[in-house]
Amino acid sequence: MGSASHQLHLFFFPFIAPGHMIPMIDMAKVFATRGCKSTLIATPHDKPSFMKSITKSKDLGFDIDVVTVTLPLKEVGLPADCDNLNRVTSMEMRQQFRRGTAMLDQQLELLIEKLTPDCLISDMFLPWTIKVTAKCGIPRLVFHGTSAFSVAGTECVRLYEPHKKVSSDSEPFVIPNFPGEITLSRMQLQDFVKEETEFTKLMDEIKESEKRSFGVVMNSFYELEPAYADHYRTFLGRRSWLIGPLSLCNKEIEDKAHRGEQASIDQLECLKWLDSRQTNSVIYICFGSMANFNAAQLHEIAVGLEASEQQFIWVVKKDPNVEEGKEEWLPDGLGSQVLILDHEAVGGFVTHCGWNSTLEAVTAGVPMVTWSVAAEQFYNEKFVIQVLKIGVDIGVKKWVRWFGDSVKSDRVEEAVKRILVGEEAEEMRRRAKALAEMARGAVEEGGSSWSDLGALLQILRLQRSAHDEKT
Repeated sequence: MGSASHQLHLFFFPFIAPGHMIPMIDMAKVFATRGCKSTLIATPHDKPSFMKSITKSKDLGFDIDVVTVTLPLKEVGLPADCDNLNRVTSMEMRQQFRRGTAMLDQQLELLIEKLTPDCLISDMFLPWTIKVTAKCGIPRLVFHGTSAFSVAGTECVRLYEPHKKVSSDSEPFVIPNFPGEITLSRMQLQDFVKEETEFTKLMDEIKESEKRSFGVVMNSFYELEPAYADHYRTFLGRRSWLIGPLSLCNKEIEDKAHRGEQASIDQLECLKWLDSRQTNSVIYICFGSMANFNAAQLHEIAVGLEASEQQFIWVVKKDPNVEEGKEEWLPDGLGSQVLILDHEAVGGFVTHCGWNSTLEAVTAGVPMVTWSVAAEQFYNEKFVIQVLKIGVDIGVKKWVRWFGDSVKSDRVEEAVKRILVGEEAEEMRRRAKALAEMARGAVEEGGSSWSDLGALLQILRLQRSAHDEKT
């Protein structure tokens, strides 16, 4: 009994990219609020931003901290400033970066030996961590930074290969043995699914390490996707816990403002401007930390926004191929997405359908214009449009790794109007607001995510007791 009542200590090891680090930091905070000791693993470069994100939690007395591992950049042929995936500019560099992360195994092993955590939660893109935890005798939980819908959908496509049974890239197929008659086309699948690449091998490794792991934690909540959570657990046989939306652990404006990269314009100025707008009158446009658009596509978006005659906030990443000073017509970068989406003036969100952004929109009760680019984003788009029915599809047909598929200004204009104005927009907004209520309920005491996390902590305590008895 004594050991079961001791404080649980967990390591949280994100993949070193913004979209993976932000929810992992939130997760560490959530576990700390439930009485655990949370230790985040970061690089020396990212440690200050991690520390800033957890300052409030530490001030409130929660047991949360950051330790560091150093990427062997030189050994894999990368420049010294390339210590985060968002600084990687080519496929070759991406592979070098992944090789570098896989070489952190000894550093991780030493940290586990020194700090003796009871469990490691590591990103799916760190499959090698299962070997380290097995050697050290602690359980590893996988963090899939996406939904049960996407993980289960991707797995059903991988297992049953429906894309090999259609006659063209654009012919739709239904995902087999998957709820909801969800259709995709070969063009919308990731490149490594359609043909054997280096990434295919990595995905196979990820699947194998997942089977050997203790289970999976997801940034989602049961009420959002009950059929898909059940399908993942029963049909695919994966032990999983839905403990989100993790972003809801940031209750204060200050906490929300410290998530992710810092803005290039004054956040308060932006919020003041939103305060002066009418409810649901502003469209927010942001394509995440990794998606890129060239200057021609950015121009089409600008023309479409202007033609729509709707007020907007637009976060822009500069085209790396255009020299400084030649893009005067572009707006500046912007701050915390959660703060903006939560504002009552925001009535719609043009998004690349990364899961963090999608779930943040759901949590804020904001309908979406979906503009998928890469990764599992076409699955998230199908979920938003076909299952939740809180979105408008911009009409992108093709998966691309780096640059978004081209869309003309008239499509932008039409989609923005559809999401903000009229009866269809009102209906989507009603559905989105109902989901936002469910999201908040899920993380409150007694809610589905609160209970799922409680069940997981209980199992981990029992695991530790069993381990202590053996030793």
